[in-house]
Amino acid sequence: MKPKVYLETTIPSYLAARTSRDLVVAAHQELTSEWWNQHRHRFSLFISVLVLEEVAAGDPVTAARRLADLDGIAVLELTAEAKVLAKHFLAKGLIPAKAVDDAFHISIATVQGMDYLLTWNCRHIANAEIMGRLANVAEDLGYELPALCTPEQLMGD
Repeated sequence: MKPKVYLETTIPSYLAARTSRDLVVAAHQELTSEWWNQHRHRFSLFISVLVLEEVAAGDPVTAARRLADLDGIAVLELTAEAKVLAKHFLAKGLIPAKAVDDAFHISIATVQGMDYLLTWNCRHIANAEIMGRLANVAEDLGYELPALCTPEQLMGD
């Protein structure tokens, strides 16, 4: 059985975007493409209805590219259990209220038993300073937090 990966919105966004002039963003785009082309086949991929909503927004041409990249990937719902877990993340101050969608991404991936949540959002999701506390809250409610990581961290050998 392949490890399960939840793709947060930044992944299809980086795949479909024009190469950035910002060197850090351009490097992230390149690493995302490398992971997508060379490593994704090792995993079972999942997205959520929230990801679909987010990638469908904005420029119609770019949105169509993002949606095309996600075609055929299993879609997870925002369940009542995921909403409860997200509320706990927010109530503990681990994720700010303005980033409620980030709490939903983490909670969906957690409740659905993902092994990894893949993202470039290192402010509220793949953030080493809050991961342990997110894991503690999830564990207190009977869940195991997936590894919150970037494509660079999920390249294998």
